[in-house]
Amino acid sequence: MQPLLECKNVSFAYHGIDGETQALSELSFSLKDGEFAAVVGPSGCGKSTLLSLLCRLEEPEYGEIYLHGKPLCEHTEFHIGYMPQRDQLFEWRSILKNVMLGPEIRRCADGEHLEFVEHLMREYGLWEFRNKRPGELSGGMRQRAALIRTLALQPELLLLDEPFSALDYQTRLNVSEDIYRIIKREHKTALLVTHDISEAVCMADKVLVLSARPARLVMEVPIRIEMKERTPMKTRNTPEFKDYFNRIWKELNPDVGKKEQEI
Repeated sequence: MQPLLECKNVSFAYHGIDGETQALSELSFSLKDGEFAAVVGPSGCGKSTLLSLLCRLEEPEYGEIYLHGKPLCEHTEFHIGYMPQRDQLFEWRSILKNVMLGPEIRRCADGEHLEFVEHLMREYGLWEFRNKRPGELSGGMRQRAALIRTLALQPELLLLDEPFSALDYQTRLNVSEDIYRIIKREHKTALLVTHDISEAVCMADKVLVLSARPARLVMEVPIRIEMKERTPMKTRNTPEFKDYFNRIWKELNPDVGKKEQEI
């Protein structure tokens, strides 16, 4: 089966007065339709650069990115949705108007899009708050609204840029459950960038481990946990969770293992 998204030998560097900074080097991976992948790696390794390339805010210097087998640069329709670290909701707009911002900007805020948004807001507990302002909602509800705003244009691929990092730990756990449930129920393909290994293992079907800058794919870890109706919280309580966590942690922290052996 042809992958929905495929990166082939993608390289990118930033150029400035002080010279060149290589961010990505021959990075290759693919995502199947409906697959949820997480990207982890050292700080500054190029994870955000990867999202910028997928959003076409930047173009690869070498290599190619394909969507449904066609170069990403040749797509003219809206296929990719981006959810940033903070919800970026506008306080002067109601929740419904915030959620409908994408269709409004693209001048397609018609009955079909409104009906779809209403369905999502009813399904995920936000419809009764549609006329509230963002400041009247909890952090978790705001993130739910931000995701529904991202889904309003029905993108095929969701890019999640550390969407829980601004939340306290307890809220983060609850919101990750909500976001996971929505993405799986709506059968969306998703790529999550996170610094949290636990979060990656709990939510993803596979974890892509990147090296230090310039980022290369050093390990792809399929997460295989047999359970009925898997959720992030249930995954944390499985014996496999610890094994996956330790495997990825050791790959990201090889020097720690060497020091322990020396001791």
